[in-house]
Amino acid sequence: MTTALDSANDPYVLPLPSPDSPVVLTQWISRGNTHPNARYQDMVWPLAPLIDNPSTSLSKIHWKNCPPPLLEQMRLPVWTMINGRLRPTYLKSRGPRARPRTSPADMQDSCWEWMRLARWLHMRRLTLADCTEETWRSYISTRWDDGVSRNRAEETISKLTDLWAFDQLSPRPAGVHRPPWDIEGVDDFLPSASGTTRGENTMEPLDPQVLGPLLVWAIRFVDDFAEDILTGWAERCRLSALAASNTSRPGSLAALRDYLLPLARSGALIPASQARGETALATSYIAGLTGASIDQVSRFRDTHGLAPLVTARPGPCPLDVPVTGRIEGKPWREHMDFIEVAELMRHLGTAAMIICLYLTGMRPQEVMSLRSGCCPDPEPVNDSGPTRHLIRNNSTASSADASPAERRLIRGRHYKNVTDEDGNYISAGEERAVPWVAITPVVHAIRVLERIVPERELLLSATHHDIPYRRGHPGALKREGLRRRVERFVVWVNREAKALDLPQQIVPEDPRGAIGLARFRRTLAWHIARRPGGLIALAIQYGHMRTVLDARTSSGYGSRSRGGIHSELDVETALAAADTAAHLRDRMAAGEKISGPAARRALTGAATTPRFEGRIVPPTFAKKAAKFLARDGIVLYDNPDAFLICAFKHENALCEPEPGATAPRQYACQSGCGNTVRTDTHARQLRERADEIDQLAAAAPEKMAKRLRFNANKLRATADTHDATAQSAEALT
Repeated sequence: MTTALDSANDPYVLPLPSPDSPVVLTQWISRGNTHPNARYQDMVWPLAPLIDNPSTSLSKIHWKNCPPPLLEQMRLPVWTMINGRLRPTYLKSRGPRARPRTSPADMQDSCWEWMRLARWLHMRRLTLADCTEETWRSYISTRWDDGVSRNRAEETISKLTDLWAFDQLSPRPAGVHRPPWDIEGVDDFLPSASGTTRGENTMEPLDPQVLGPLLVWAIRFVDDFAEDILTGWAERCRLSALAASNTSRPGSLAALRDYLLPLARSGALIPASQARGETALATSYIAGLTGASIDQVSRFRDTHGLAPLVTARPGPCPLDVPVTGRIEGKPWREHMDFIEVAELMRHLGTAAMIICLYLTGMRPQEVMSLRSGCCPDPEPVNDSGPTRHLIRNNSTASSADASPAERRLIRGRHYKNVTDEDGNYISAGEERAVPWVAITPVVHAIRVLERIVPERELLLSATHHDIPYRRGHPGALKREGLRRRVERFVVWVNREAKALDLPQQIVPEDPRGAIGLARFRRTLAWHIARRPGGLIALAIQYGHMRTVLDARTSSGYGSRSRGGIHSELDVETALAAADTAAHLRDRMAAGEKISGPAARRALTGAATTPRFEGRIVPPTFAKKAAKFLARDGIVLYDNPDAFLICAFKHENALCEPEPGATAPRQYACQSGCGNTVRTDTHARQLRERADEIDQLAAAAPEKMAKRLRFNANKLRATADTHDATAQSAEALT
């Protein structure tokens, strides 16, 4: 324990705070952070002064959750954790992820664990000074009773150990004893890793049957509906502003009478809105149309007894704006509606967010921190081809800041494990050294979001996406709110698809659970690895995304400690290659024959590749996946569009892979390649496809039919070549 004499000369021990001391000391608050601070004596400690990430919730520490007898004992180590730093000697033995200071979210999580311990101690009439070796053993044996994963248990033990460490740095230590697991090792104190505990990394890609229609509708919203929705929203805002500013005049009362009474007397539908599940007269809409005040509309409703008529005959609130969007060649709306357009605006923002999440591979918090102006239109580099857009997360950046090579890429901020030179967590994150590429749908989505928020504002600003209320919430929309918006978007999509008799465009329930946000990133890697030549959702070719992403060699991405989307891609590619090898083994065991110049290498690869059971992917698998894929010549890639397996050997590949690439450009597969492998199944599929093409040719114009029959005959010739050259596995080994 640190003595008083030692404390006076110890830079890691803070001075004793007074009741009026700030919760967060000035040196830890960034210049642009204006969130209010609290005082040491307050019962609520906001951590917002430490939070500069716009996607992060503004967390607080509520001392009402701490037993009063232990309150003062707990305040000091918590305050020390907020403002102090762990000693380097303490961190040295705790791995590369240990930090002198952690994120506000981790601080809040630590407080939750410490207060849980405090409540357990209080029930037994103990204090922090009673946290002896025996007490620690007793507590930790009961801590896992509610069920917890092994990974979560390791985090919990680490946070409890930090309580002892910060108590050591406290200006008035409570006397917490060193936990026994910090001396003996943690293994004997953790729950069993039998697989029955919760919280393992079971993140699954979205089912293709879910993602396909979901992305179709998201892109449809942005490309086809956005202009109608934004125009309708502007008209709604105009009418609402008029309604709020209108005054009660005789002329406006006459206009109101001329508008409403004919509707009431003729039996027509009356403009209505829904409020708290009840149908009511659309007062703001009618006031804006007629020039009446809202009070005039309300009094007129009551005077003429219109409320029951509105309930019996609720009608739309059409806006006088054009409708240009189409579904299946027909207008998607007869008119834009004053009431519905608010819901459509929320769905438009959700659709744009889905596109950005999925078609860039960004983490959710990286998308949530993008600002208007992050994706300036690039200047043409030369006349050799189109340029790509550069997305920056620095709101002051412009296209002139980037070199010609950079202007083909996307830039953004990242937040995970970002620290300063001393290892302290930086809440504001930093601009990524390695950029993202914005394909056309992403650019369109960003342009739509830029029309919703002011210049330099967050694209997913909580204030401007809080439609129609604009209640001034800080930062970006948060994960939970965005998750709910995705769910509501799916509900709207399915209702619309059913109404339009488009069953193939209904988004089914995902068999692996809720859609969430993080699954989009995993799904992008899945499609790149497993559907390289296929088309999904309006002909976006994900095979081309691999070419963009495989720029890691030239960009220096591989030298970074953070694997980013490449780690996800390596994992999915390794899993796909393992599945391909397993399927090849199964086919050969069933008696199929194999052909192609790489047949022997393919058999070697199949024999040396393990079969992966289940989909649990531990964090350490990314490095193993990269090593697995680096086995040049014996990693197998299924290419269903070319009806073959590629036993990828870089020097043989005719698809012109990038230097250092460990996977083929499967969408650019070339006949005659030395990596080709086919089985009897592929030959059968070639003939089935040829028959399908012949059926198309029978109904096609003569010139097109001729080309189709030529392609069909070419496929049959490839199948015949396989039959003539194929050998059994025994003959090749």
